[in-house]
Amino acid sequence: MVTDFRLKVFRVAAERLSFTRAAEELFISQPAVTKHINELERQLGVPLFVRRSNTVFLTSEGEVLLGYARRILALYSDLNDAFGEETAESVGELHIGASTTIAQYLLPAVLSRFKNRFPRIGVMLTDDNTKQIERMVAEERLDFGLIEGMARDPQLHYEPFMEDELVLVTAAGNRSIQQEEVTVSELAKLPLVIREAGSGTLEVLEQALAARRIPMRSLSVEMQLGSTESIKHYLYGSETVAFVSIHAVLEELRHNMLRVIDICDFSVTRNFSFVSRHGHNSRLCNRFKQFCVDAWRDFPGYKRNMCTQ
Repeated sequence: MVTDFRLKVFRVAAERLSFTRAAEELFISQPAVTKHINELERQLGVPLFVRRSNTVFLTSEGEVLLGYARRILALYSDLNDAFGEETAESVGELHIGASTTIAQYLLPAVLSRFKNRFPRIGVMLTDDNTKQIERMVAEERLDFGLIEGMARDPQLHYEPFMEDELVLVTAAGNRSIQQEEVTVSELAKLPLVIREAGSGTLEVLEQALAARRIPMRSLSVEMQLGSTESIKHYLYGSETVAFVSIHAVLEELRHNMLRVIDICDFSVTRNFSFVSRHGHNSRLCNRFKQFCVDAWRDFPGYKRNMCTQ
């Protein structure tokens, strides 16, 4: 594999603003990180970081170098990709980002299978909300991302990955809500837990409700929480309901910890998409994207049992 390891050390340290995290991510010692940075500063004749106690900041020269480092390392990646072969011996690195639901519930199984198939391809995953993943892709900090929701930025390229469904769930032992299905009008009376403002899940729910001319304020919102995991644990100890991705509750449904409540003539679906910069479409990126699509193509998911009026 052709690369400039010193430049790679700088990029990771600059993006993480931590020599310690760079050392952990690159599997080298912290003194080795410092040595590489010092050598770059000596060669360029300028300071790249301002060191204050245990914190580091990029200098203006460091900011300039970071832009060049990203482009140069991307070219190295393209070079290795151009001379690589479609075999398990393929070598390279992918820096990808994913929104929370995808990163927590979909990608881990895909990543483990991908690593078994291509052991010499390194994959580094960043977990953040959709808006932040799009920003990091646009800034060339990620090769591409996997996000939820609608395409937003005209400067970015979006490709469909898979469809997701938000289902209404409650604790399996919730005796205050014993029916297996409710109407849309009955939904407004149920104590609801929702995601925080700005989350993709909440945005999709609001859009689905708006299509039925149901304002969010008409629902009985009991609590807003910042993650699907926290919502699930809240449900266990309460008599509330929540909309969550079906992929986030498969284990809980199998083990009878949560149960789905169907809503007559109402569904909440969204698309998961790949997002990348226009024109940035390396063979290695395409290989991983196709691997993701193939891994989930036959996934049965949850088939809604439509109820009658």
